[in-house]
Amino acid sequence: MEATSNIEKKSETKEKTSIKTKLQRFGSKLSGMVMPNIGAFIAWGLITALFMASGWLPNKELAKMITPMVTYLLPLLIGFTGGNVVDGHRGGVVGAIATMGVIVGTNIPMFIGAMVMGPLGGWCIKKFDAWAQPRTKQGFEMLVNNFSSGILGMILAIIGFFGIGPLVSTLSGALAVGVNWIIAHNLLPLANVVIEPAKILFLNNAINQGILTPLGIQASAEAGKSILFLLEPDPGPGLGVLLAFMFFGKGTAKSSASGAAIIHFFGGIHEIYFPYVLMKPALFLSVIGGGVTGTFMFSLFGSGLKASPSPGSIISILLMTPKGIGNYIGILVGVTAATVVSFLISMVILKRDKSDDGDLAASQAALSSEKASAKGQASADASGTQASTDDAKAILATANEVNHIIFACDAGMGSSAMGASILRDKVKKAGLDLSVTNTAINNLKDEQGLLVVTQDELADRALTKTPSAVHVAVENFLNSPKYDEIVAGLKTKEVSGSTETEKPEETATTDKKEVAKEDDSLQNIDVTKIHTIDFIHHDQNVGSATMGRSIFKDNMKKAGIENVKVQHISVGEVDDEDSVLVIASRDTAKRIKLSFKNVQVLVVDNLMDAPEYDKLISEMK
Repeated sequence: MEATSNIEKKSETKEKTSIKTKLQRFGSKLSGMVMPNIGAFIAWGLITALFMASGWLPNKELAKMITPMVTYLLPLLIGFTGGNVVDGHRGGVVGAIATMGVIVGTNIPMFIGAMVMGPLGGWCIKKFDAWAQPRTKQGFEMLVNNFSSGILGMILAIIGFFGIGPLVSTLSGALAVGVNWIIAHNLLPLANVVIEPAKILFLNNAINQGILTPLGIQASAEAGKSILFLLEPDPGPGLGVLLAFMFFGKGTAKSSASGAAIIHFFGGIHEIYFPYVLMKPALFLSVIGGGVTGTFMFSLFGSGLKASPSPGSIISILLMTPKGIGNYIGILVGVTAATVVSFLISMVILKRDKSDDGDLAASQAALSSEKASAKGQASADASGTQASTDDAKAILATANEVNHIIFACDAGMGSSAMGASILRDKVKKAGLDLSVTNTAINNLKDEQGLLVVTQDELADRALTKTPSAVHVAVENFLNSPKYDEIVAGLKTKEVSGSTETEKPEETATTDKKEVAKEDDSLQNIDVTKIHTIDFIHHDQNVGSATMGRSIFKDNMKKAGIENVKVQHISVGEVDDEDSVLVIASRDTAKRIKLSFKNVQVLVVDNLMDAPEYDKLISEMK
């Protein structure tokens, strides 16, 4: 009976975790459409704050930009980005066309509609291409591609105009009425009971980007400001926790809290205080109490912002505050009150807690391990080792080559940018010639030679997106001992690599073998394994790759070979399997061989007229 009970508990935990993971992914997708365009939102907010009639520098002519930007520019950017995420530039174009339908079909800023139509447009054209490409006759590819995107975009725009637009408008209206009712009855502070824990559990994007920001922009367009922009970015609750650790914490948590407080409050990187709360879950009460208090004070003073601040620092918040001393006083009072309440609750919790805090990173590692056990899975790197527990140097020892490091977080800004900056400095000081960048986890592209650094909570999603990459999971982007391990591991590999290259005779022999392999590449292909043939294109040879695929496919059909898929794709879309034969020019083939270990490669001088085609087809028969 006890064993059965344990199984049921594990099943319930797994189900809850699955729901949480789905919400995280949903929020990440919403964020992936908004965050790349945040500069446009800030530009609109600044133009509004400066040039509207009640702004700092009223200008009737420049104020004419305000309405077109919020009505057309911002939703179209979201729609294009949503389609682009699903199916590249082609998907973005169809997503933008589809979004135009919901924009014209309603009389409110259509951000939610853009978040629906953008990805829908990308998905529809992607599915159409998968169906149409194998059936398109040689020479008609460009005609089909252009007209299909135009016709499909038109159909989706009409559907958006008559169906999706009015539906989303009704839904937005209902949500707005509900929010207005909550505000009118002074219940808005209760929203922070959900928002504050959601932030720490990486669910904030689903709430902020999916609900608060669209409704806030609608309210701001009508009233000039909205309190909804303050609910999630308020730095007060997190600052109170960090201040409490500065005075009443222990060990590493206490010594690192002051630096974290500066980064959080002025830099707007809220993720930096999450580990401190997770160390002692009772501190959830602190951030909830601070959030409720801050929102209550904002409501009391009638505070609001012109646009969503990003990042959520006090500087961004003040920049988005409407003109007027009363507005600034309300903002500062609300943030201060949130900080004080969060600090007082945290102080009581920390003073009553007699346990030894120990090291912050160690506590987080233990917590991550418990989370992984609860999920019934472990964060793993590409070779299957646990990235959250193994040291980074050992992980890198299993990698063939690392030439690019990417920090990935939920939105691709904030904490990942800070982490990338820290490691970039360490890499530079170590004399390593490597690029270190950051991105949103949804924008990761699988490729060889890539090292992905992400937080334990997001490690599984990063591994799913980039199975061929090397993965290192850290507890905290801004304070991880694994950065030194990464540098040490990379230095070790560099020394090992240079030792091997100090053998000129052997290198020359290898080069000769490589040349021989390219010159005689057809003899190195195992045709019995081939299930897919990829013609590789780039910006300069899209037409030749398309024509080459059509010619080769027609010749295969004439030879009676129908069980092999033939397609033209980019390098990034290649599947690294020995059942894949890549046909490419000599320069592109070199890149393929550096990026993939398992694919077979046929080097040709002319994609449209290669003598190797007839021999290959003959051997395949």
